[in-house]
Amino acid sequence: MVCEIDDGSGRGVDEESAHIDSGHSRLHELGYKQELKRDLSLLSNFAFSFSIISVLTGITTLYNTGLTFGGPVATTYGWLVAGFFTMFVGLSMAEICSSYPTSGGLYYWSARLSGKEWAPFASWLTGWFNIVGQWAVTTSVDYSLAQLVQVIILLGTGGANGGGYKASKYVVICFHGGILLVHAILNSLPISWLSFFGQIAAAWNILGVFVLMILIPAVATHRATAKYVFTHFNTDNNVGIQSKLYIFVLGLLMSQYTLTGYDASAHMTEETKNADKNGPKGIISSIGISIVVGWGYLLGITFAVTNIPYLLSSENDAGGYAIAEVFYLAFKDRYGNGVGGIICLAVVAVAIFFCGMSSVTSNSRMAYAFSRDGAMPFSSLWHKVNKQEVPINAVWLSVFISFCMALTSLGSLVAFQAMVSIATIGLYIAYALPIFFRVTLARKSFVPGPFNLGKYSIFVGWVAVLWVATIAVLFSLPVAYPITKDTLNYTPVAVGGVLLVTVSSWILSARHWFKGPTTNIDTRILF
Repeated sequence: MVCEIDDGSGRGVDEESAHIDSGHSRLHELGYKQELKRDLSLLSNFAFSFSIISVLTGITTLYNTGLTFGGPVATTYGWLVAGFFTMFVGLSMAEICSSYPTSGGLYYWSARLSGKEWAPFASWLTGWFNIVGQWAVTTSVDYSLAQLVQVIILLGTGGANGGGYKASKYVVICFHGGILLVHAILNSLPISWLSFFGQIAAAWNILGVFVLMILIPAVATHRATAKYVFTHFNTDNNVGIQSKLYIFVLGLLMSQYTLTGYDASAHMTEETKNADKNGPKGIISSIGISIVVGWGYLLGITFAVTNIPYLLSSENDAGGYAIAEVFYLAFKDRYGNGVGGIICLAVVAVAIFFCGMSSVTSNSRMAYAFSRDGAMPFSSLWHKVNKQEVPINAVWLSVFISFCMALTSLGSLVAFQAMVSIATIGLYIAYALPIFFRVTLARKSFVPGPFNLGKYSIFVGWVAVLWVATIAVLFSLPVAYPITKDTLNYTPVAVGGVLLVTVSSWILSARHWFKGPTTNIDTRILF
């Protein structure tokens, strides 16, 4: 006879399971057997999300966008605005994660929260937006690293004005492929190794931010005043946009692009100890700490900015890569050479490398879980795990698709940017769907886990949903006038394309066979 006890969340668990890991017990309750090695601590879970958010990656990659649209005001205050509302999204996700700590994360949540009738479609829609968004994140992160490597080589060989070597787009895509290959190899290692690398990555990001935010303005011979950093609004964007509100909104993209990827904590829950508690903590802490250190990094770099038009010009030594030019000039003006700036860029490059590594980890766990429930073509292949309990096939699939997505850059940067835009909007749609179901269809039926928002749950959830709806519209607005095929913002085209393909495949095929998440203990459908 097995006795049931109350675990404080309103769910009964058997006495024997209560002495095991709480995440393991909850996973069994949800209908899944433990196949992945549950070896991650709270610190390790946090490290994966924090490394994917990676303020050094996102801010460095899109700092040009921040300077172009609003400059110091958009970067300084825009970061706080985006961070404030992102925390609402994170809190809502953390509450749901506490109740359903599975590798499937978002798509599983949607299925459980939307009710029996809507569960299969809700799960299908959320899952595909999530996994495509994750592939786009990996694509953009590793391609950004390839571009930064190209800039480091350019500056190291004399700069654009000194005869430096500028790699072609074909060389850059080779860099990208090589980086992905290394990430695939690292992600083929046991989770204990990835946990170790993840903690190094988190430490590197935090220390790197503090070193650079102090070092760069300290070395720079020409510094901006506090008044400039906190009040200067750049309207000189050369794209025909004069409205300050419109400009500020476009400048938010830098911040919101950076603050993504924290769903990794949810996807790693089947490998995290006490996941119903530590998974939510990983989500919230990664967002909160990223907001603080990211703002410090932005302030430090912006204090070294004095000539925005020059930094954005393709005529500078870094070929128009704003932060690279800031670093390079800070040391060149003081010491007569920019070697120190190149070393600082290498610090950022290592952070981006770790970001890409963790992104592949999260991708592979999502692919593993989604295929476990039969949602992907050749699902039986992708959800297999090896002797080290690693979903090895899902790892290499994720890397391969990310490389294929980057190939669009060879044809047109506009096409590539459309592909990468899914990394922000597409991913946030996947974040918002289960939250929307939580505050509507499951408003009264949702049973919270150990972490919950209590009476504030519905309010926080609605703020999160409305924020995602807002940025989905704002980031789809034109970014240049007059609008031509070269200046059109293809974000709505890319996101709409994913929606069209997902819904069409559901209507034509998947509705006949995909029934939502299924158990792998007794092979019954959960709904």
